Amino acid sequence: MKNKLLVIIVFLVSISLSFAQSSDEQKIMQISKDKWQWMADKDGDKLEKLFDNKAKFVHMSGTWKKDEELEIIKTGSIWYKKATVHDSAIELSGNTAIVWNRITLEAIVRGGEAKTEFTVTEVYQKQGNDWKMLALTFSSVRDTHQIKK
Repeated sequence: MKNKLLVIIVFLVSISLSFAQSSDEQKIMQISKDKWQWMADKDGDKLEKLFDNKAKFVHMSGTWKKDEELEIIKTGSIWYKKATVHDSAIELSGNTAIVWNRITLEAIVRGGEAKTEFTVTEVYQKQGNDWKMLALTFSSVRDTHQIKK
């Protein structure tokens, strides 16, 4: 009887842990989706709260930190008009989450229109009850590129 009870308890705990992980995955994927809209809207206030103070951003033309990224977004030096997400994957490891999005980005870059295929890698860390972005890297890819899951 004790063995059956122990098996049931272990089973219930593992189910609740899998739901918690699924919930975190859903939350992070929503944050990632919202981030693209906030970038399109040039909503520096929401992005400022999302980006960790030590966050790094890697683009085709350079690498910069949080304050520089926010300034670029606010001034429209790069206007992320629309990011169409074609494919996504997420992996959680402890308090760290990595999200890969295959996107088509429509942007205005230094006054010129650009439409580019990217795989974007986003790294998040859970800090207290919030998820903060630590890194965002754009990798230029062909439109046939697929994210391995």
